[in-house]
Amino acid sequence: MTSYLTPSYCSRFGVAVLLAALADFLFYGQPAGINFFLFAMLIAGAVVAVHPSAFSDVRVWLKPTALLVALLPLAENVSLLSVSIGLAALAVFALSLTGRLRRNLARIAGQLLAFAFAAPFRFAYDFFRWRRAARQLGQRRIRFAAIAVWIMPLVLGVVFLALFGAANPVIEYWFSLIDLFALLKLIQLPRLFFWLVVLAGVWAFLRPRLPRFLRRIPRLTPAAKVRPQAKAATTIEDIVFGKAAILRALIVFNILFAVQTGLDAAYLWGGAALPDGLTYAAYAHRGAYPLIVTALLAAGFVLAALRPGSDTSGDRLIRTLVYAWVAQNIALVVSSILRLDLYIGIYALTYWRVAAFVWMGLVAAGLALIIARIALEKSNEWLSSANLLTLSATLYGCSFINFAALIANYNVDHSLEMTGQGISLDVGYLHSLGPAALPALDRFIEQQSKTIAVGWPSYRTLLAVHKSDKARYRTAQENWRAWSFRDWRLLRYLDRQGPFVVPDGFESFVPGR
Repeated sequence: MTSYLTPSYCSRFGVAVLLAALADFLFYGQPAGINFFLFAMLIAGAVVAVHPSAFSDVRVWLKPTALLVALLPLAENVSLLSVSIGLAALAVFALSLTGRLRRNLARIAGQLLAFAFAAPFRFAYDFFRWRRAARQLGQRRIRFAAIAVWIMPLVLGVVFLALFGAANPVIEYWFSLIDLFALLKLIQLPRLFFWLVVLAGVWAFLRPRLPRFLRRIPRLTPAAKVRPQAKAATTIEDIVFGKAAILRALIVFNILFAVQTGLDAAYLWGGAALPDGLTYAAYAHRGAYPLIVTALLAAGFVLAALRPGSDTSGDRLIRTLVYAWVAQNIALVVSSILRLDLYIGIYALTYWRVAAFVWMGLVAAGLALIIARIALEKSNEWLSSANLLTLSATLYGCSFINFAALIANYNVDHSLEMTGQGISLDVGYLHSLGPAALPALDRFIEQQSKTIAVGWPSYRTLLAVHKSDKARYRTAQENWRAWSFRDWRLLRYLDRQGPFVVPDGFESFVPGR
């Protein structure tokens, strides 16, 4: 407990206060942009500064390089996904410098969850521990010593500052610019709360610790490859969930899934005529999401039926049936993707439908990894690590994709106004996508200007809102904190486009005329 009174502990508190002041400058009342990336780099530098022993590692630059790569999404664009990736990377970086990071990816994921759970309370916990240590060592003596050690530096510092002000007119001029009342106005309850939140947040990285209950959890051991001898089925559980039951279940499941796969092959891939009253859109929409739930349930059954070292995992017939069943599940996932694609082709693209594509791809990859786990006789812990690695790589890649622009371009290019078929463009939804939809709306407005006399009476309103959005976006980007690589590319596009020129004959639709 005496470690809470060491100079290193106090220096970390000083670093935390400095980071809070920098966060106030970067974030308070400011737009989101490159300030997130800069502050993450400042936290990383502070973590390294309070852990100087990290420089003794031979691969000293490997961890900072990996952290920089993980923080690149923050420079591309600030979003919930990029911020989450950055926080996870900083937590892994801090834990690795203190030697608390495990090597297995599944265990690292558990550590990150525990770190996130304990982080908001770490600062308050350490503060009360410090108070307890102060009482044990003599509160008055420590308090007086803590105050007395600053008396001489502060008194002499004020004296020297006054002398410099009298001797140097520049310093005297600086003194005249200080408005004490204006400084007092800066002390606001929301600002104090912001500082406390930042202090609690950065403190978790400066003193990375895991909850005590996590340390008492025994580490998982790899499953033994020696399979135990089969036991006689004497209980109801052994009969209902035994080898014979699993074998029969796999046979039934394969037959049922073969029927569903055959129907999809006929209607989706083969183009067979649907029953009366059923459209391809309805067929596609009704099956997209339930089939994913079916695949997840199948994955759970396979993991339970073929546990490493179990009697069923060594049976060749059961393994063959499992391979066939998982392959059919993968085919169903691919069918779900095709269903969703057909549905989007009619009803346009949205964020949730993009997320469904990503989710279906992850489910298909997870099913393929199940086959790999069974074939290679790996443990469930290996399977968890492989799935987490796939998920992490997917989320990292998605953080660089401008989904708002992708959705806007797709909906504009496939709208009724642009192609003569499909549904009309939902301009309100495109507007909700933010500045990323501006290039797509430019093309839509240009196309509408050619047919406005007979096509669309709301052209004037759209043009006014579009111009206002561009002006507001340019104004917001004048603050350097709002810079991001994605916004920089969009600004270059707007600069190349210049002001929108209304075609001849449509002056009456221009706002203000």
